Amino acid sequence: MWGWKKNLRWATRVAAGIGSGFGLFLIFMGILQFLGGNYIGGMWWFFIGMFLRSAAKMSYSQILVRKALEGEAVGRFMKKDPVTVSPSTTVEELVEDFIYRHQYKLFPVVEEGNLLRGCVTMRQVKEIPREKWQSKTAGDIAVGCSPENSIDLQSDTMEALALMTRTGSSRLMVTEGNRLAGIISLKDMMKFFELKVELEP
Repeated sequence: MWGWKKNLRWATRVAAGIGSGFGLFLIFMGILQFLGGNYIGGMWWFFIGMFLRSAAKMSYSQILVRKALEGEAVGRFMKKDPVTVSPSTTVEELVEDFIYRHQYKLFPVVEEGNLLRGCVTMRQVKEIPREKWQSKTAGDIAVGCSPENSIDLQSDTMEALALMTRTGSSRLMVTEGNRLAGIISLKDMMKFFELKVELEP
C-alpha cells in the first residue's frame, strides 16, 4: 500500500485498521470458544486478539509521532531559561526550594557564566541520608553530562525521544559545548505533536 499510494501515514493507518479489525475478530472467536466450553483455547484467542489490537494502534501512533517530529531540532522545543541549581545549594535547599516547588526530577547544576557542571536527580537525593542533607551540596552529588542525560543543541528531536524512551527519563539537558542551552521535556514535545496532528490533514 505504501508503494502504491506513496503515503506512509495512509498505508500505516489502513494496515493498523485491518490489524485492529482482525484483533476484534479473534476476541469474538475467543468468547465463542470460551462459551462453548473450550476455556483455555478461548482465553488464548481472546488475549492474542487484544495484543494484536494494541500492536496495531501502537504502530500507527509511532508513525504519527515520527512524521510530526522528524527533522525538527531540539532547540525548537527546549526551554531556554530552565530552573537551574547552584553547586553550593545544599541538598536540603534542593529538596525544599526546587524539587517540592517545581516538581521536576532533574535539575541542571550550573556554575557562574552558565557553565554546565552536570545535573542532580531524585535518584542522587534518595541515596543521601537525611541527616547529611545540610552538609552535602548539589555540587557534591551532581553527575556529569553524559549521553544518558544530555543531548546536543543541533540534534534531531527523534534522537531526544529515542533517548528518553531508552533511559526512562522525561527531561534532558540541551548542551552547546560546555554550556547549558536549555531543557527539553517529553511533555513539551507531546504538546507540539498533538497540535500538529489536529491541525494538519
